[in-house]
Amino acid sequence: MDKQVKNYVEKFMAELIAKNPGEKEFHQAVSEVVESVAPYILQNPYLLDQKIMERMVEPERVIMFRVPWMDDKGEIHVNRGFRVQMNSAIGPYKGGVRFHSSVNLSIMKFLAFEQTFKNSLTTLPMGGAKGGSDFSPRGKSDAEVMRFCQSFINELYRHIGPDTDVPAGDIGVGGREVGFMFGQYKKLKNEWTGTYTGKGQCWGGSLLRPEATGYGACYFAQDMLATRGKSFQGQTVVISGSGNVAQYAAEKAMRLGAKVVTFSDSNGYIYDPEGMTEEKIAYVKNLKNVIRGRIKEYVKQYPNAKYFEGERPWGVKCDIAMPCATQNEIELKDAEKLVANGCYCVTEGANMPTTPDAIALFQKNKMLYSPGKASNAGGVSTSGLEMSQNSMRLKWTAEEVDEKLHRIMSDIHAACVKYGTEEDGYINYVKGANIAGFIKVANAMCEQGLV
Repeated sequence: MDKQVKNYVEKFMAELIAKNPGEKEFHQAVSEVVESVAPYILQNPYLLDQKIMERMVEPERVIMFRVPWMDDKGEIHVNRGFRVQMNSAIGPYKGGVRFHSSVNLSIMKFLAFEQTFKNSLTTLPMGGAKGGSDFSPRGKSDAEVMRFCQSFINELYRHIGPDTDVPAGDIGVGGREVGFMFGQYKKLKNEWTGTYTGKGQCWGGSLLRPEATGYGACYFAQDMLATRGKSFQGQTVVISGSGNVAQYAAEKAMRLGAKVVTFSDSNGYIYDPEGMTEEKIAYVKNLKNVIRGRIKEYVKQYPNAKYFEGERPWGVKCDIAMPCATQNEIELKDAEKLVANGCYCVTEGANMPTTPDAIALFQKNKMLYSPGKASNAGGVSTSGLEMSQNSMRLKWTAEEVDEKLHRIMSDIHAACVKYGTEEDGYINYVKGANIAGFIKVANAMCEQGLV
């Protein structure tokens, strides 16, 4: 980093941190982008004059509200709801809703900021947003989750709509929660619109939407591997998480010839040296999506597997690592284990799962490494396809959706290669994704005036 760029980044980040104290996840997300795009901004002075980066990091709107609800025993609870509408320069706000005890304003802003660039990379007309609550569905009855979702929408409904803001699912928000929220929204608005994505197949949902993030990450990884003359065939893959993204990443990687050996949750991970099969992945889907159990139960069904309480799977020897759980789950010590064990490709299926010092280690070792804003964009891409189907009142086949998804992920990869290839030929996917996503949003903002 040359002196001029370094000075710009340091000054920008100092001002951002002073203005947004204590929001460490938001600071981290912005820092990664600013470091990548600073040279481009300095080469194009009109972006400095227009204060584009200063405007990009300031949400267009932040909505924060109370969510009161009653449990099955008649006790009243109060949670906090959020919707951060970050940027609408290239389309209506689009981004998931997360229900998890860790949710706070910093995490919402980081996710909305990342979403802006991710959506830009898809080439679809979608702006960036994110929302959620510090409510956790874990251990709650269906009736309690329904009452919470209805209360959440009682406030949020006035801020969303098919041409304004289209939410979707995220951690803690699956088909059940989307259904409850959409139903309440429809009742309050007295109209059926494609306001939510991730809907049920019989009421406007797109085929392949549940699979899209995991499948898309594998399609992106395929293109990454191809730059080294490799593929998934015969490779050992370590995956974190056991929710939607992890399940379908494992399924697609296995079908492409890889041996997937791990799943995890917040309590620990399982290691199955025999590798996943269709039967085993079906068991995990039922365990997590229907029974809503913990991943440690896997070893009761498959005794040859081992469960490691309180640990992450990054010490398992592998060729390819796919973090598909949550933010900052690969720290420097985890990255060192992956490098030492011969891992050469890390493809993110989650949002910002790798810490900056771990990323630096991967890049120092010239590993294939893709940030989530590029490689996990399959989910929001297919949400965009769902929006199109809803608007046209039609439904594409799974094959049609899969073909469009595969093409979008390949186009994102090509954009990363275009803007991220360095002088020695190494592809810096972080730089490539950030610059490619930034250019489209920045130009749209400039052309629309000071708003």
